[in-house]
Amino acid sequence: VVLAAGEGIRMKSELPKGLHKLWGKTILEHVLKALKPITEENIVVVVVGHKAEEVRAVIGEEVVYAYQLEQLGTGHAAAQALDSVSDEGEVLIVCGDTPLLTTEIFMALLGFHREENCAATVLTAGLNDPFGYGRIIRDQKGKVTKIVEEKDASTREKEVTEINTGTYCVEASWLKKGIKSISNENLKKEYYLTDLVEILARQGQKVCGFKIKDFVSAQGINTRVQLAKAAEIMRRRINEKLMLEGVTLVDPSAVYIDGEVQVGKDTVILPQTMIEGKTTIGEGCVIGPHSRLVNVSVGEGVVIQNSIVLDSSIGDKANIGPFAYIRPETKIGPGVKVGDFVEIKKSEIGEGSKVPHLTYVGDTTIGEKVNLGAGTIIVNYDSVNKHHTVIEDEAFIGCNSNLIAPLHIGKGAFIGAGSTINNDVPEDALALARPSQVNKLNAARRLRSLLNVKNQK
Repeated sequence: VVLAAGEGIRMKSELPKGLHKLWGKTILEHVLKALKPITEENIVVVVVGHKAEEVRAVIGEEVVYAYQLEQLGTGHAAAQALDSVSDEGEVLIVCGDTPLLTTEIFMALLGFHREENCAATVLTAGLNDPFGYGRIIRDQKGKVTKIVEEKDASTREKEVTEINTGTYCVEASWLKKGIKSISNENLKKEYYLTDLVEILARQGQKVCGFKIKDFVSAQGINTRVQLAKAAEIMRRRINEKLMLEGVTLVDPSAVYIDGEVQVGKDTVILPQTMIEGKTTIGEGCVIGPHSRLVNVSVGEGVVIQNSIVLDSSIGDKANIGPFAYIRPETKIGPGVKVGDFVEIKKSEIGEGSKVPHLTYVGDTTIGEKVNLGAGTIIVNYDSVNKHHTVIEDEAFIGCNSNLIAPLHIGKGAFIGAGSTINNDVPEDALALARPSQVNKLNAARRLRSLLNVKNQK
């Protein structure tokens, strides 16, 4: 059961708290991902409330939803899920704002709960400064008797450094019985799930505490500050995993890599680089500096520097940048050179072709070993529709050429520099479309004299 009904007022956002993102996934998606290995054969119930349909639209229909129409506390939220919970087995109750909890922690909690044969187990942590957190109170045998909130704790209880993380494993039968006894007799008139611990303990049931060393993993997110801190922790985890797999991060504090990204060994990622989404990068590449890749498939031995690549693929040993912009649905073939100030959109560039400088390529299929000179523009848009251009193998496009689509340039054709081409060019043809040059003898001398006279006036 994942509790995700809260409004998240302290986030100061129109977006539900669970939908704020961390490294490519929402907070809530991170929680569900960590739970997935232990819930593949079990029901996952997500309790939603504030902007429930927005949450549902993002998370999808792989889970069961329960609705908390009024936010009346964590106990009330958990109760909304009980219709979807069986009467036997364990129920894991997790806050939907704890994205740093890992599968390993959940597995360890579940294993401890079963081994100790507990009616309920609280995931706890030690904290040097526990101010503001609920304290775990144990009896002489080490069993948990209650959870005391900061405002209700005695001086002695405040000295306790073991705190509640908000994650529980409870036997379904005892959860259903005990939750009915939770009262809202408090200042906020809310039903607190923490009260379940004392209720079960008073009934003589065995309530355990499973203490983890790393409190950071159990921290919830309530503010943008906490979101940023969680992002930093998650970034460190992602980066360390990549480095242990053979990837070089020249400055781990200056790269930003989503958790779903895959990078091959001996690839070097330089500072100020962002790699997002489901990007995959092969072995022996150099990415960065100052580059951004989103949902890109990158081959082996590729160099991408100071460039942006979105929703595209880059073949082996291609060289991109500096200052290239590769837009969605582009396929760059092996050994292709895309140089500075080049923009490519929805196009395919064949093996060994070169687009070295100052060029726009849109809606174009380019063959192998084609050269586009500096200043080449594919004129693909007529103000209403986009049109396609085909440039076959080994064609040569001279500098400052405009190719007006729809257009077909044949294999081995040459386009003279400065040409504006609006008709197809046959194979091995030379196309010239520019005014003839005129040389006027001595005209420059007369022009200078005229300019000097005007300047003297």
